[in-house]
Amino acid sequence: MNDSTPTYQILSRHDGTSIAYNRLKGKSAGVVFLGGFMSDMTGSKAIALETHCKQRGQAFLRFDYSGHGQSSGAFSDGTISKWTDDAIFAIEKLSDGPQILVGSSMGGWIMLLAALRMQKKVAGLIGLAAAPDFTEDLIAHELNDEQRLSMQRDGFVLVPCDYDDKPYTITQSLIDDGRNNLLLNNNISLNQPVRLIQGLKDKDVPWATALNLQEKLTSDDVETTLVKNGDHRLSGPHDIKRLTKTLDLLLDGLPS
Repeated sequence: MNDSTPTYQILSRHDGTSIAYNRLKGKSAGVVFLGGFMSDMTGSKAIALETHCKQRGQAFLRFDYSGHGQSSGAFSDGTISKWTDDAIFAIEKLSDGPQILVGSSMGGWIMLLAALRMQKKVAGLIGLAAAPDFTEDLIAHELNDEQRLSMQRDGFVLVPCDYDDKPYTITQSLIDDGRNNLLLNNNISLNQPVRLIQGLKDKDVPWATALNLQEKLTSDDVETTLVKNGDHRLSGPHDIKRLTKTLDLLLDGLPS
């Protein structure tokens, strides 16, 4: 096979956006991975989950939001609302039956927003360093005076990224749209089982966020695991083993 052959497929939205994805057919409930800010579907957690679901015979979906990975569009044009719409479109078009949503970092926020809009489709949720409201709590409040002036002047600011040589592009549109999608100020009306995994050494998302999220969810079936030496990525061998075990328990506990 030619090495240049794409290892993904394309789903086209009505507005012309092309969403790149990989889908594994299998039994229900299916599993959907939602990646983080400036991440793509080729990350270690997404691939590990796909491998695990293949071994179980479980359906699995991973995809790139617009402006990420192999999907079309510019990252700087993205917002939480737009990426949530991407997620809902992909899930509705590419999955059958109930789904377990697994959201990493920003994907944890999008996971919650998507679940609120498609309650009957979602059988459970797993948040990995879930970061609801991060545009407000972790970005807008942390900008220094120089960055705020730059935002007012240019409509965006460049913020150093710990995981890439390229800085994050934070736009005023992203911040403004994020304020329309804040969740932690009120109860979150989701009654599905939820599993939250949070590293205590996470430098990006404070561990208290997981406890706050646990408190705001209306579900009675919410469990939070705090990992003593866990970082933000939670992608080491022990982290992957914990994730797959958590997924197995959640899948095996669903009504048959």
